[in-house]
Amino acid sequence: MTDYDLVIIGAGIHGAAIARAASYDDYKVCIVEQYHQPGLATSSRSSKLIHGGLRYLESYQFKLVRECLHERAVLLKIASSLVKLIPFYIPVYKNNKRPPWLIFAGLFIYRLLGGGHFKKIPKSEWSSLDGLDTEQLQAVFQYHDAQTDDQKLTQAVLNNAINQGANFKSDCEFISADLSSNNLQINLKDHEPVSAKILINASGPWVNNVLKKINPSQKTLPIDLIQGTHIVIPRTLSKGIYYVEAADRRVVFAIPWKQHCLIGTTETAFNDKPENTHPLPEEITYLLSTWNHYFNDKLTADDVLESFAGLRVLPGSDGSAFSRSRDTILHTDNNDNPKIISIYGGKLTAHRATAEAVMKIIHQQLPGHKKTDTTTLKLESQNLK
Repeated sequence: MTDYDLVIIGAGIHGAAIARAASYDDYKVCIVEQYHQPGLATSSRSSKLIHGGLRYLESYQFKLVRECLHERAVLLKIASSLVKLIPFYIPVYKNNKRPPWLIFAGLFIYRLLGGGHFKKIPKSEWSSLDGLDTEQLQAVFQYHDAQTDDQKLTQAVLNNAINQGANFKSDCEFISADLSSNNLQINLKDHEPVSAKILINASGPWVNNVLKKINPSQKTLPIDLIQGTHIVIPRTLSKGIYYVEAADRRVVFAIPWKQHCLIGTTETAFNDKPENTHPLPEEITYLLSTWNHYFNDKLTADDVLESFAGLRVLPGSDGSAFSRSRDTILHTDNNDNPKIISIYGGKLTAHRATAEAVMKIIHQQLPGHKKTDTTTLKLESQNLK
């Protein structure tokens, strides 16, 4: 049986980021992934954005927005070939529930939190905005956030960890773990068991499933799984990303993506096994209707080139998904001497900060290792194997 300091369940963006940080600090790390490569579940099914989350200001999540804007700035420096600034456009129409003054106020606060400059687009330039419907259009605002390829980013982060000595086990299903006073024995399907001083549960929507397979039984947190669907259509957007208000007041993005356009996302309650997530017909209709409401080039279901769905982990609540906290929760088995750290939620943008928070716990439990500043470690796409 191979002994590790850390065994990480899940090679999505958070598992990869923790493996990277821990490997640079000279911990012995093993990452276990059920699929054949990293980032094939939630971490490849996002809106591909590295952003502060302008819409989170409506639910007063100022701390989260500030943290994400800080992380955006870090990633623009350390991952310049993977993360790029891109213009965002917010068109405001007469019948929108958010009037121009409210959008202006939100963008002003966003700038104060680190979001950068914004401006109004002159009416004389509206006709150049990728076929945007200008009837009853009152104003168009422009600001900047960043875009990435989420799966390539995850692969690059993990590859960096592997280059630092982390062991990556793909096609490797977590079966169970037995917790003793000293360590954990982790049982894997079709693989030899491994042992760890600390187990990191970075399994995303499977987070509670993993905890239920640990002996003795572990406390889980109440969560809701929320499905987000995207569609890809054969259209090009030359100006940038469009940030529009859907019929239910939610935000939907129309995003340039690999010579096409990506439209998303939805928020649909999900009650099945995480591996069974898939786009629903009504979600595709919702996204097409949103596009058709704002753009002159009308689409039907026959125009959809591709669709995909991912899952968000949100705190259990009776309230709407839109208004719930997006803060990441680090849940441990023991406040005094934790051996199991579970990650609930988390954002693509803040993956490095989440890893940093996990490393603070690890350093307290397993002292004597160096502490690497990951805000300065370069992460480039050419590091991919």
